[in-house]
Amino acid sequence: MTPPRDHDPNELARRCAEEMWKDDAASQGPSTKEGTGRAMTNSTPTLISRTAAAATPLSEGRLSALMLTHGTLEVRWYAPQGTDTQGPHDRDELYIVASGSGSFVRGDERVAFGPNDALFVAAHEVHRFEDFSPDFATWVMFYGPVGGESP
Repeated sequence: MTPPRDHDPNELARRCAEEMWKDDAASQGPSTKEGTGRAMTNSTPTLISRTAAAATPLSEGRLSALMLTHGTLEVRWYAPQGTDTQGPHDRDELYIVASGSGSFVRGDERVAFGPNDALFVAAHEVHRFEDFSPDFATWVMFYGPVGGESP
């Protein structure tokens, strides 16, 4: 579908994001859009575009937007502005940087990051993004049991 020339690209992104979350009375379990009670369609989406992710509203009480759940996997979109105020989480997580650059701090370790880099954090580890560019955004994948997986 090609949008008309005068079509607002942000509106198209919002519509794409909403298409990912359709009411489905037959769906049950954890595959619901956080904070809405709306169930995802019967299948987990094959593709979540960066545009759709960026247009998805933040989950209530969270700093990131929930994109999908499947088993223990939870995929989120995180794009902090100015300062990263997150704290440690109760599950293991993997970040895949979509855009931007900066520094990532995990415990006493500090590394530079850029687009397409992967960053791992075990459950309960103190971590944060620092000195990141205004276009910084990352996919976040939480997985495994509360308390993290055994090494």
